[in-house]
Amino acid sequence: MTDFAIAAPSSTAPRLRSLQLALLWFVGASGAIVFIEPSPYEFAVLLSLLLFMATGLRITPALIIPIGLLIGVEFGYTIGASTLLDDPLILNWLLTSWYMAITAMFFALVALEDTSARIDAIANGYLVGGLIAALAGIAGYFNLIPGGADLLTFAGRARGTFKDPNVLGAFLIFPAIYALQRVIEGSFWGAVRNAIAFGIIALAVFLAFSRAAWGTLAGASVLMVALMFVTAPTQHRRLRIVLLAMLAGVLLIAALAVLLSFDQIDALFKERASLSQPYDSGRFGRFGRHLLGAAMALDYPTGIGPLQFRRFFPEDTHNSFLNAFMSGGWISGILYPALVFITAAYGLRNVFVRTPWQRTYIVIVSTMIVTLLESFIIDTDHWRHYFLLIGLTWGVAIASSRVRFQSNAPP
Repeated sequence: MTDFAIAAPSSTAPRLRSLQLALLWFVGASGAIVFIEPSPYEFAVLLSLLLFMATGLRITPALIIPIGLLIGVEFGYTIGASTLLDDPLILNWLLTSWYMAITAMFFALVALEDTSARIDAIANGYLVGGLIAALAGIAGYFNLIPGGADLLTFAGRARGTFKDPNVLGAFLIFPAIYALQRVIEGSFWGAVRNAIAFGIIALAVFLAFSRAAWGTLAGASVLMVALMFVTAPTQHRRLRIVLLAMLAGVLLIAALAVLLSFDQIDALFKERASLSQPYDSGRFGRFGRHLLGAAMALDYPTGIGPLQFRRFFPEDTHNSFLNAFMSGGWISGILYPALVFITAAYGLRNVFVRTPWQRTYIVIVSTMIVTLLESFIIDTDHWRHYFLLIGLTWGVAIASSRVRFQSNAPP
């Protein structure tokens, strides 16, 4: 497998490496502040991109698959939007889509080299960002900051530093799972620190009152624990994983019981936990729109264009796969699911390779796969953290496959 340099040869100078890792940490942390646009995340990504381009990024032929699929998806969106670009909203949507694709490519390239240190830098920064967003949401919900409730909550739900409670909940899944894993596998004091972080973040996820976020947190936790169990090197480690995961589950249930003892929280929880929300049911409800939109997609080979679905139905698609067909026609509609499912399969295949970064990679893959499934009921097309996870999944998978090939190579 031959790699090609995009810019100058990669340098391992300690100061340069420290600067690279610091910027990647900042990228992870800055993802928490997105209620203003352009957000600090955009500046952090731009600075990181410029630094890595100037000091060396390498591309491998294996990345042709995700890069080709990403470009294909965006090409379909461009065709679908071609007659609507006089609308600033449509133009901004299209540019944002291309930007998301570029960030995914960038993170894939970044993870190819110095893999363990780089993904840990991003993950540790993301954990700090998750705590910032979570504390803001909690402070807003309990009105701990005078006048902060209007900014940090929406319709009685925590949204923290995000515009939408649902996106806050989705953003917090990775740092929650990352902290939970370190509770299960860390030293005693490390487990205590991460247990506190997990508790704060899990509380914010709960107070966002997002059913999708609740389900994603539960699903990602189960998948992460299952992968940790399967990849554990010893029976003793497996027993520890099971016992601590059960203890975490018991404590989480106890905390939930305490929260539900408050009437205001209990009432909103019962309302949000219902599976028969008015906007989900009926001919033009969420799932009714999915069926009608799927039939409609067959009649529009180039799609109807971004943000046009709401012209035909009461609300947006709330389904990223359907939105790909509606916004980019058959090109995007076929290539988008190909991109995310191939990414998930490739990530799962390589998560079992024993590498120094395997533990962090389990969190990345677990969160990415469950967020992918969430895409069936919500629009994830412009979630910054989702494209971060897609890019990291590919980059780390390729780095892990190199380790596998080297270990299988004849002496």
